[in-house]
Amino acid sequence: MDTKTFKRNLQQSKNYHRKGFGHQEEVAGVLNSEYESSLIKTIRENNYQITKGDVTIRLAEAFGFCWGVERAVAMAYETRTHFPTEKIWITNEIIHNPSVNERLREMNVGFIPVMDGEKDFSVVDTGEVVILPAFGASVQEMELLNNKGCTIVDTTCPWVSKVWNSVEKHKKRSYTSIIHGKYNHEETIATSSFADTYLVVLNMDQANYVSDYILNGGDREEFLSMFANAHSQGFDPDKDLERVGIANQTTMLKTETEEIGRLFQQTMLKKYGPTELNDHFMSFNTICDATQERQDAMLDLVKEKLDLMVVIGGFNSSNTTHLQEIAIDYNIPSYHIDSANRIDSENNIEHKPLKKDLEIKHHWLPEGKITVGVTSGASTPDKVVQDIIEKIFALKNDSLK
Repeated sequence: MDTKTFKRNLQQSKNYHRKGFGHQEEVAGVLNSEYESSLIKTIRENNYQITKGDVTIRLAEAFGFCWGVERAVAMAYETRTHFPTEKIWITNEIIHNPSVNERLREMNVGFIPVMDGEKDFSVVDTGEVVILPAFGASVQEMELLNNKGCTIVDTTCPWVSKVWNSVEKHKKRSYTSIIHGKYNHEETIATSSFADTYLVVLNMDQANYVSDYILNGGDREEFLSMFANAHSQGFDPDKDLERVGIANQTTMLKTETEEIGRLFQQTMLKKYGPTELNDHFMSFNTICDATQERQDAMLDLVKEKLDLMVVIGGFNSSNTTHLQEIAIDYNIPSYHIDSANRIDSENNIEHKPLKKDLEIKHHWLPEGKITVGVTSGASTPDKVVQDIIEKIFALKNDSLK
């Protein structure tokens, strides 16, 4: 498929909407009441710090809702306002936050069901309204919905669209897109759908393996087995790694994306020499500003004297997970939770350790004066952060006296 032409034609369709429906002021008031927090505003104004009794909270100086997330949620609310009685669907979670997605369900927005790992679009009738989430949707999904005559409301983050444009440039020059991301993440699935040839690498270990294969060759079947489900159909590492372009899932660690880009630049330089480098390597800056700002703020926060860190966000939120990784790198006890309901009145917390299932930590708040670092992923409303901070204050200063 000529994905660039398809997208251009879709955007010119009367059934396609990307700029809302003119209900911004009405929706803004609702969003403020549901998601903003007077406590968080006070903490920001107090140099991102607040102390009550034995607890000092230190907030990261960049956290929570980013512009792209705010835009997506606002557009979803506008869509319900503009179509008050129509059936509305969304192809995936609007963002990775359980409270926001549950609120949309309460607004009678239906989520496309998944059967045996595949989305079942048969539930969508001709002409119904369908929202594309902040992570985007694959070209194939957009084509299917367009063919059904659906009204499409596209809330895709512009930073994600920027990555898609880079992949289109790779494709135009017959480069393989090497995408730093998680192959089964909806954003990476959408990005790879714009490529002819692609390979998804999760981390530096996988990138180093690919680099070594480019320089020295290797076992083709082992390569394909290692990257099963993470490459385009018919991918041949002996042919498709001669010309590569770098792309990324916008929520990955900025430093790792940059390191992977430098690795492949040096790999192609070593193999083909400086005069031919531009014929074998392409790279564009597609690192999301908001992701970078939150990671940089976390790096500043973990250098302070903290007794523990609370990282708030959906358990399937990639950018939140990477914030937790930073705390772990600095040997700070960290607890990844998605809501205040994970903390009970007996000083227990149900949290998700990195790459593990949920578990309960008993007596997680130590006795005496403590300083707690707090940050949240780009899909987390301030109201959720407030509820957790208030729970910590109440638990520490009342129950643990």
